[in-house]
Amino acid sequence: MKRRLIESKRSQMLRLAKKYGFTSAQTVRCSQELDELLNEIQIPIIRNKI
Repeated sequence: MKRRLIESKRSQMLRLAKKYGFTSAQTVRCSQELDELLNEIQIPIIRNKI
């Protein structure tokens, strides 16, 4: 389920980047949302390895 959200957000970010550029406010905001989704998965994995 998270994987689908991540792929959807990544696609959205790329569409925004093509339309507005990589440094536009919309693209950056979407990129930050993608980062948050990725962190939700990665942080628990890292904590279990420590």
